[in-house]
Amino acid sequence: MELRLGDGRTVQVWDGGSRVAGAPVVVFFHGCPDTRWAAMTGHQAAVRAGVRLVCANRPGYGASTAAATTHTSVADDALAVADLLGAGELAVLGMSVGGPYALATAARAPGRVRAAAVVAAPGDLPEQRQPGSAEEVVERSRPEYAAWCAQVLADDADSPDDAALAGRFLAGLPGPDAALLAAYGDAWVAASLREALAQPEGFLRDAAVTFGVWDFAVEDVTCPTSLWCGAADTNAPPENGDALAARLPDAHLHLGATTHLATLLTRWDEVLEHLR
Repeated sequence: MELRLGDGRTVQVWDGGSRVAGAPVVVFFHGCPDTRWAAMTGHQAAVRAGVRLVCANRPGYGASTAAATTHTSVADDALAVADLLGAGELAVLGMSVGGPYALATAARAPGRVRAAAVVAAPGDLPEQRQPGSAEEVVERSRPEYAAWCAQVLADDADSPDDAALAGRFLAGLPGPDAALLAAYGDAWVAASLREALAQPEGFLRDAAVTFGVWDFAVEDVTCPTSLWCGAADTNAPPENGDALAARLPDAHLHLGATTHLATLLTRWDEVLEHLR
């Protein structure tokens, strides 16, 4: 569904999990390039956990209006979406680059966010930061991202082929991650990709915001926070979790043997039980 924020921007939202009245709400922040489709992989786990799982496409993804985002601006959007859906207290969950957005939301609304979880997330390490302003990083990243999109999408706009599109994307993932996504079927993978790559601004802004100076303090997250890392994750190695845990007042670190996407896809039930 699509919602309208107070400033007129459109935000594309998925609302799933438990439909029981009063079910605890978990707001999910997707990775990059990704969308609300990532939250759909947790639907059945959310039903089992008895939680309502909500995910909004960040600005510049899918049909969500592009904007010059920061961590705190995305956090404010997420809280506004929760308001529109009638959610009061909530927990937050971020996957990959969605992790810092979840932490920013917890820091932004300490009386409202009761628990947080970040999965396979970056760690705000100085050596990961890119030089220049966010706008400079966006423009510097644009050609490489455009080339990657052209390779993955190929002629999909003119001749849609779910199997070919899914195959090109999955070929670039670690074997365990590719197998887990492939289980959802070519049509599912292709549809999620088409939404994720519908416009470039979401990815480009994520790259600039994530690997720049964060505009919130990790130390301001006072709620219990679980950190989930995979020893075989080359995108977000476990030292990222260690770095965040050292700065969080109430951190609980969980290390598995998983690759990047598998850290969430194989542990949805555990993550949601911790949040619930």
